[in-house]
Amino acid sequence: MAEWGGAAESDLKAAGAEALPDGRSGVRLRGWHIESSRRPILGSLALQEWEEKLGTSHLPEMVFGESSLYLLHEDSGIKLHFNAFDALKGWKQESLPPVEVPAAATWKSRSKPFQQVILDYDYTFTTPYCGSEAIEPNTEKAILEDGCCSLCWEDSDQRIDLAALSSKEPILFFDEVVLYEDELADSGVSLLTVKVRVMPSCWFLLFRFWLRIDGVLMRLRDTRVYCPFVSDHKSMPAILRESCWREATIQSLSAVCSCSLYVHVLSPTSV
Repeated sequence: MAEWGGAAESDLKAAGAEALPDGRSGVRLRGWHIESSRRPILGSLALQEWEEKLGTSHLPEMVFGESSLYLLHEDSGIKLHFNAFDALKGWKQESLPPVEVPAAATWKSRSKPFQQVILDYDYTFTTPYCGSEAIEPNTEKAILEDGCCSLCWEDSDQRIDLAALSSKEPILFFDEVVLYEDELADSGVSLLTVKVRVMPSCWFLLFRFWLRIDGVLMRLRDTRVYCPFVSDHKSMPAILRESCWREATIQSLSAVCSCSLYVHVLSPTSV
């Protein structure tokens, strides 16, 4: 797991930013509070609680249930949050059919080796989850005064400014958070991570589900979220999200992979 990265004090000061106090991982800049948290995997009791809440008896081998990334725009109360529980809710709701692999029948028999295993669920833990969004209760009044009470993503023709992301700006904060992982009994990997990068002009994150089943299938679901800073940090931030799903069998990787791209912008909805 990558170590979080903080900028030099001089770079933070020049950008008008400040690192979070008390050893916390994050930064405050231009009206944004950005914080990551990396915690150990859930224990058996916590896993049982999650199974009950999700209505399943199957979870990834390693669930970092208390790890997360959140980005809060303090004046508007808009909050983006990335966490394992909501991602697994998405997995449960999408409920893809299991990938047919001869060896897969033994993958989930490790804890119950003397019972017949019926693969009637998506053991890859593929999720359509792209993050959670909300309005913080303590600042919701400010949103409601403008006639808005909820958030939604709207289709957009805009694109993320790749030139801005490739500029030579100092990186004020960087972190990578693993949310869950399963090694498919050493026959591949299922991995959900989120990376964030904060610069003087913007923040950018990559939320990624990555699946590899050895000799069979590769699947990638990427969500990129970008927010350029504006001079008036009290105004509604412009947040752009791009989602791209790719999938291919190992045999077809030499051909063009199946790919879908969706671009949205976050907007408040009127009452």
